Amino acid sequence: MPAHLSVDQLARDLSIRDLTDPTAGPHAVQLVIDRAVEALARRWGCEVRWWRGERIVTVADNYDNLGYRGDDVTRDARYTRYVDDERMLRSHSTALIPGALRALAAAPVDDVLLVCPGIVYRRDSIDRLHTGTPHQLDLWRVSRRRAPMGIADLDDMITVLVDALLPGARHRYEDRVHSYTVLGRQVDVARDGEWIEVAECGLTDPRVLRQAGMDRSYSGLALGMGLDRMLMLIKGITDIRVLRSDNPPTAAQLTDLTPYRPVSAMPAIRRDLSVAVDHDDRAEDLGDRVREALGKEADCVETVEILTRTPCSQLPAQALQRLGARPDQENVLLAVVLRHLDRTLTDHEANLLRDRVYAAVHRGSAHQWAAIS
Repeated sequence: MPAHLSVDQLARDLSIRDLTDPTAGPHAVQLVIDRAVEALARRWGCEVRWWRGERIVTVADNYDNLGYRGDDVTRDARYTRYVDDERMLRSHSTALIPGALRALAAAPVDDVLLVCPGIVYRRDSIDRLHTGTPHQLDLWRVSRRRAPMGIADLDDMITVLVDALLPGARHRYEDRVHSYTVLGRQVDVARDGEWIEVAECGLTDPRVLRQAGMDRSYSGLALGMGLDRMLMLIKGITDIRVLRSDNPPTAAQLTDLTPYRPVSAMPAIRRDLSVAVDHDDRAEDLGDRVREALGKEADCVETVEILTRTPCSQLPAQALQRLGARPDQENVLLAVVLRHLDRTLTDHEANLLRDRVYAAVHRGSAHQWAAIS
């Protein structure tokens, strides 16, 4: 049985504001959604149906009804926040699609754009571009009034979206496999000399439509987009933590889509940690532990980067003793960068945060603390 969230963990996760929800207050993320929906609805002239759903979804809707295999690695509790054996916190906005399709099957129309936005819950590393609670948007066109949709329709959808959200940006495709699409793709846009992923898409797998109770006259296009990344590209924001800042001069800039003007650049403080971890621990696991241990203060941690990994079996006895490590573990050197968005951290505050990060990730029996009680 997968590990389940505790009552406190679930309450904490559900209390995090969903920036896509207008009832929680305005945010520029909502403007990104509106711009995308308006562009596609205008292009296609179809009905628009919003389906926000609940943060807690069934495991079936998150995985089974989207065609995921029963042994898919993404189902592991390392990547999934299970509420109980049958429910979980949605790990992608596509988990809302089966419910939206069932509602469409019960009240059918010939041509519709399904809009499913929301916060999702992931296991992720800590850096300037990633968070454990990102926002996503699924946009699915489902139609039965024309010939089955094909690649030309998908090309048109992507072009309309890129032109609406990032006018003038070049984009490219790379083939990808998704359980709920055929001819799946990743969409990248060019920015500052590099290609940045902005969406995953494809033709809707007919089996997903049939699973929801829709007959063979329906075909579809499926696209999922990372809203945080898109908003950062639109406004020129380089640190994802800015999107949730409550600092008034910063928050005031997060109600429109004009270019972001940095309020200040606080100095970074780096602490290198030598820790013992289990051999299968990855950056995502360490990031999740840090967020769990620090709570709201995790926003002070800009990055947790793995510099080197060494099997403890290769370490001399003195190093094993210093770490309190077992031979079956690994010695990991971490670079932890601390930077508060709104003020300068003192050395003492940095050491206290360093120690909390250290306690969260170190799996050895011996400890080396930086702060003095």
